[in-house]
Amino acid sequence: MASFKIEGGHLLSGEIRPQGAKNEALQVICATLLTSEAVTIHNIPNIRDVNNLIQLLKDIGVKVTKDGNSYTFQADALNMAFLQSDEFVEKCAQLRGSVMMIGPLLARMGKAVIAKPGGDKIGRRRLDTHFLGFQKLGAKFRQIDNRDVYEIGAKRLKGAYMLLDEASVTGTANIIMAATMAEGTTTIYNAACEPYIQQLCHMLCQMGAKISGIGSNLLNIEGVKTLHGADHKLLPDMIEVGSFIGMAAMCGNGVRIKDCSLKDLGIIPDAFRRLGVKVEEDGDDLYIPRQKHYVVDSFIDGTIMTLADAPWPGLTPDLLSVLIVVATQGRGSVLFHQKMFESRLFFVDRLIDMGAQIILCDPHRAVVVGHDRQRQLRGSRMSSPDIRAGIALLIAAMSANGTSLISNIEQIDRGYEDIEHRLNALGAHIERLP
Repeated sequence: MASFKIEGGHLLSGEIRPQGAKNEALQVICATLLTSEAVTIHNIPNIRDVNNLIQLLKDIGVKVTKDGNSYTFQADALNMAFLQSDEFVEKCAQLRGSVMMIGPLLARMGKAVIAKPGGDKIGRRRLDTHFLGFQKLGAKFRQIDNRDVYEIGAKRLKGAYMLLDEASVTGTANIIMAATMAEGTTTIYNAACEPYIQQLCHMLCQMGAKISGIGSNLLNIEGVKTLHGADHKLLPDMIEVGSFIGMAAMCGNGVRIKDCSLKDLGIIPDAFRRLGVKVEEDGDDLYIPRQKHYVVDSFIDGTIMTLADAPWPGLTPDLLSVLIVVATQGRGSVLFHQKMFESRLFFVDRLIDMGAQIILCDPHRAVVVGHDRQRQLRGSRMSSPDIRAGIALLIAAMSANGTSLISNIEQIDRGYEDIEHRLNALGAHIERLP
């Protein structure tokens, strides 16, 4: 298990460019299973979750060629027998993104195998939305004898109307991919509409799918018999952009974040502005000047500021961890309400050990009382529980007084490419220990 040794207190300055979007990559890479023709995807990040998914596709027979951060996938000779193997089930159990292979395999091959997917340990993340959607399209489930594994199959999927029980991003993506080749028209109401879902839909339309309502929560998909190849480029990763805003606010001396695709960031910059952080827009770049002090807003009636996650275009839950760290050095108090995952706020115990003033009210709510930079966080030993808490703890350590050690950084590697070298280029002092 690798660790980061961080010498805190060094100011960051210069330019940094966000990687390709992790969540989009996992979706569109799975979509390449829908056709036997070549699909090229550009700007793919070199991170653990994406690399593991690419390896999983290779294992089932997909031909993959790499040119820099561009990959070409051709699924013209799939080994469906491998899906029944213990090796496949074990690999799926280590990667949550593997669940999005089900929709494409069901649509094109008429069957798929379901193993319990892995991923962050951030509370219960049910898959009911996926499977209810597949059942609406006519798929049936069968437990494989003597194994905790299910096979899902359908001779021919048929379009249907469905109202999703929640606006699940991965559930919406999975159902969209399954519906592209279903017979008739599928209507999905309460669909997730994040930019990454929009990107998936645009790529599928390039491949010959017929999808209307892109960007809304009401999608209509007219099934087609086959799909063909395409050429697609990933958006910048909005979560990485938000992470860099947080780093620049806490320990920056003027940081420019290049090529952010500002139109796709939604309210992320405004969430930091509510904490008093200055975020300047310059073309498609963001510039965060030195923040000697930042004052947390209050509501118009003077009540304490509350930041809560919500489905798009609301605030993504993936950035609440970073916003909590930033709030520890603001002037004022903030209530954070994490609605989706019941254990994602437990990492604040590490921040409290570093000297932060945080009251964890329950598994979903925490109140942060800012120090206004009058008291610096202190270095500590800690472990990264998940991707987003991991990057938040790294930001805290970079701003802290003294040296910190963060273990289990494989969690950070799942979502952030070559992070220590990119931040050291800005002036951070981060060392990776084996």
